[in-house]
Order: sequence, then structure tokens, then C-alpha cells
Amino acid sequence: MNFDKFRRLMATTALASLTASAIAGTTSAQSKEPYSPYVRADYPEQVFWGDTHLHTNFSLDADLGGALRVTADQSYAHARGEEVTTSSRQSTKLSRPLDFVVVADHAEYMGLWRRFRANDPLLNQSEVAQGWQKTLNEKPAERMNLTTSLLHQMMSGQAEFRDPEFENSVWQKVVANAEKYNEPGVFTAFAGYEWTSMPGGDNLHRVVIFKDDAETVSKTIPFSSFDSQDPEDLWKFFETYEAETGGEVLAIPHNGNVSNGLMFAPQTMDGDDLDKAYAETRARWEPLFEVTQIKGDSETHPLLSPEDPFADFETWDLANLELTAAKQDWMLQYEYARSALLAGLAYDKSLGANPFKFGMIGSTDSHTGMSAVEENNFWGKSFFTEPSRFRTKGEFFRQDDLVKYIWELSAAGYAGIWAQENTRESLFDAMMRRETYASTGPRMTVRFFGGWDFDPADADRSNLAEIGYTRGVPMGGDLTANPEGGAPRFLIRAVKDPEGANLDRVQVVKGWLDGSGSTHEKIYDVALSDGRTAEPGSPVAPVGNTVDLETATYLNSIGDPELSTVWTDPDFDPDQRAFYYLRVLEIPTPRWTAYDAAFYGIELPEGVPTTLQERAYTSPIWYTP
Repeated sequence: MNFDKFRRLMATTALASLTASAIAGTTSAQSKEPYSPYVRADYPEQVFWGDTHLHTNFSLDADLGGALRVTADQSYAHARGEEVTTSSRQSTKLSRPLDFVVVADHAEYMGLWRRFRANDPLLNQSEVAQGWQKTLNEKPAERMNLTTSLLHQMMSGQAEFRDPEFENSVWQKVVANAEKYNEPGVFTAFAGYEWTSMPGGDNLHRVVIFKDDAETVSKTIPFSSFDSQDPEDLWKFFETYEAETGGEVLAIPHNGNVSNGLMFAPQTMDGDDLDKAYAETRARWEPLFEVTQIKGDSETHPLLSPEDPFADFETWDLANLELTAAKQDWMLQYEYARSALLAGLAYDKSLGANPFKFGMIGSTDSHTGMSAVEENNFWGKSFFTEPSRFRTKGEFFRQDDLVKYIWELSAAGYAGIWAQENTRESLFDAMMRRETYASTGPRMTVRFFGGWDFDPADADRSNLAEIGYTRGVPMGGDLTANPEGGAPRFLIRAVKDPEGANLDRVQVVKGWLDGSGSTHEKIYDVALSDGRTAEPGSPVAPVGNTVDLETATYLNSIGDPELSTVWTDPDFDPDQRAFYYLRVLEIPTPRWTAYDAAFYGIELPEGVPTTLQERAYTSPIWYTP
């Protein structure tokens, strides 16, 4: 038989067969699952990294602190991975671009100093502003007094100058900048700002983030602490904004550790006990808490968690934010995430609503305009804390006998968000459902699901996320009672930052409310590197330490690149409210102070820490009977 004829015959037969199968398959496709397992996947498959708390020279304190050169354009460029020049005239670049950013300049006197330098005609309409402008131009000796006065007004919420036209003009520029750099699917820029309430020097700050486009957000102007220092009034502003524009907005409180007991206080600012309406309102508008940043870590404190060997991490417990009142021990329980989550369980039982049902997020609070908080690439809090051979020996802030040193600044943090795509809508929705986690800097990939029927083998499956979403709830979610009884199971996977250190361990932090109304906490080592095991009642052996301080280097010869498990709560009581979150620890690595010492060839002051164990905190999963 002719070979070419045979080949044509076979091809025709095969084509006819395939065509018939395709026609038959078309009819049944509607009732069957597609061959491709990714066709109908409607769950987040990617974590996006960003900074929800970045200041430029539109912030009064950043500008007056020396960040004259860093505009929003440079901040966005830096976040997108470009090389830029800082206020100290040094070049800087991130190791990898971020996926999203919120330029959150202070609402109070936003853009004021910069507009003074530009001789903005809107400022000439006010006698007060004219007087300030004259001082700047003609009385250089009085500039420092003016600077101090403006900063005090900003911090105290007592403004000498308000002009809606001027404030709107600045805000329109902020919104336009965010719109300019927002590139759906590539890089997300949210419009936002910081509400800087600080009664008596105690920190109550919130970052405000709008979901919406420029046309919607530009219909309002920021509600500032000049309008009110009470967060309940801020929430009323949110309600009005959403009702009038159809938009969406949220707030992220930060630095409870310098609030001197105010951030999670049991009373409102009016002195009333928290009630159900307050609890529901706070939970509605504040789904997240910024648990780690440059001004220290706010997960827990060693006095609150004495059985937790990792509790004393980047701890700031000297005083309030302005160093006007020293810290007292009783304040601590109202400042930290873990104790607030515990209090939330009690409120949920007594009020029927939980005011502190928040997820975890990390961000920088950088006032340099640079979201650079890797230990080997840390650009400080403000202009005068940018890299230099002197910064580890300098004072960050002094008030009488209370002093914070620059070396106490923490190179943290970043926000990880599980979302379906890199857009405002998708990222914002993920923040609202609390599918987020905080990192002190490294970009670890962390999955955390709670359910009732995960199998131990699920931890090793390639489709772990599909299993987690199908048979459980993700971080930020809720579990209710298991109809078949039994304890909850948690599906866990943590993978190291591909450019960072190996992992030491994964821990489950559990908090619960017993039958008498008392709260408790316990730390479980659920996944350990290097073949170590956790024996009940015995501490886990340290992972080791490979840091060479002379060269500020380390080896990944210890620890594991990935840790995964299915963990069942051995102490579960179905009648008790509880929460669970993950804490993922890296092996020890050099702290930014060690990198400074090695780079500049300097000796550090006595007592300065030189190593640390970077970490991530997931949003909790709550169990309610």
C-alpha cells in the first residue's frame, strides 16, 4: 500500500474520531468537571507583598525631619523596584519589587511644609499661614520654634490653620499620584492616609485605605485628628463616605506598644464601657492590626506571656510615643495583639460581638519614603536614621530622662496578602476577610487552614491550597462546632523566603476562654526543622546559630526550607471559644546593627543586639461553639 495514502487515511480517521468525541464531550461538559483542574479555581493562589504604611515629604514630620528629596513619585518608583536617591543622597534599591503600596502621609497639615517652599497662593489667604511664611522667608532664627510648634499641633490635634480649599488641593494630588502608579495586575497603589490621633502622647494612629478609584476617593477629603481624636468619629466618617459615594474604606491601627494602654482599652474615649454596638462597629471598620513595624513588635510582651521563650522580640516598652509618660506594667495587657485577641473572646461571650476580631499585617511606617526593611538593606525610620557610621550610637528621640536610641529601631515589616489578582479590588477584599499575614521582613510563603477532616497526608500534597479551601477555612476565618464531634485540625505549610534564611520552626499560638470566664494561652511547636521533635513538658532544643558577626553572614546549613504538617488540637474543648494563629520562625540571622558594624568597620555600643530570629504571624482562625 502506498505509504502517503495510508498516512492520509489514518489522519482522516483520527480526525473524524476526535471530532466525534469533541461533539459528544460538548454535550456532557456542562455536567462534568473540566479536565484542567485550574479552570474553576476560585480561591487565592498567590501571596502578594507590600507596605500599607509609607510616608513621603507630604508628611509634616517627615519633611521637617529632613526627607526633603523624597516625593511620592520616588516612593512609588522605589516600591516598584527602581533605584532612587534618598534624602541623604545615597542610592538605594529593593532586592525585589513590592506588589502594592499605600502612601499614607499624615492627614494633619498634609503637604503644608512642601507647599510653603513652593509659595502656594492658597496659603496666602490665611493670616496665620502668611505669618508662618514670613517666618520661613525672613526670620531663619525662629524657624526651629515654628517647626516645634507645628509638630506639637499635629501631635495634639490642635490646629491653628485649617483651610478646606488647601486641604482638598493637597488631597487631589495624593489621589492623582496613586492613580498614576496603579497598574492593575502589575502593581497596586491605594489612595490612603494616616489619622494621627495621639491624646496625651499615647498612640492611637490608624492608616486609612480606600478601595476606590480617583473619581470616587476625590469626592472627600481626609478626616484628621484636627477634626476629632476619637476613633468612633473616624468610623462615622467612614460610614458617611460609603453612603455618599458607594465606595469602601478600612482602617488599620498600629503601634499598640506605645499607646500606654489606650489601643485596646476596656473603655471608650468618653469613659464608657465597651458595648455591643461599639464592638460591632470597630470590627466592621478595623479588620486588621499592624502587629510589627519599625517602632517595635506588638505581638506579645514577656510579662504577658512569661511561658513563651520567643515573646521578647524587638520590644519597645519604655513609654508612650512622645515619651511624655513612662510605661506601667498594667498598661501592657491593653497594647499587644495576643492579649487583645484574648480579651476579644471574653467580649464575644458577654456582648455577643468581638471588638478585637482582627487579622495580622506588617508594614514599615518609614518616613524616608523608602519601603526598605530587610536587615541588610534597612533605611531607617527618618532621614537622620538612614545608613551612616554614626546611626547605631545616636539617639532617636529624647524627652527629659527617657531616651530611645536609633539601634532600637526594628527593620520591619511587610504585609502578605492572599488574593486572586494584584488589583485594588482583590487585595482590599482579602484585607476585609483577614486573609493576610505579617512578616518582620522576609517573604516567607505561609498557608494556614482550619477544618475537621484534614488527613495527615494532606500536608504533603501538591494541591494543599485546594484541599484547604474545599474542606476548611483559611487564615482570618471562622470554625463552628463540628457536627460529628472531634477536635479541629489545621493544615499548615511554610516555605522560606527564596532569598532568605531557612526555617527553625512553626508554632501554633492558641488562646481560649474557659467556663469561668478566664482566658489562657499556649504555644505548640507543631513543625520543627532538622528532625527535632517536641516532647510534652520539655523545651525544644535550639536550632543552632551560624551567624558570623565579623562579616555579617550566616549559613543555611541548619533549618529546613519548608515545614508542613496537619496538627490536631490535643486540648480542645468544644464548649470553649478559642483562636489559633501561626508564628513561623527563621534560624538566627544578622540584625541590621551587625550589617552596619561590618560595613562601616565600627564597634557597637554595649548591649546592642546583633542577631535575631525573623518571623511571620498569620491572621487567626477563630472557633466559636
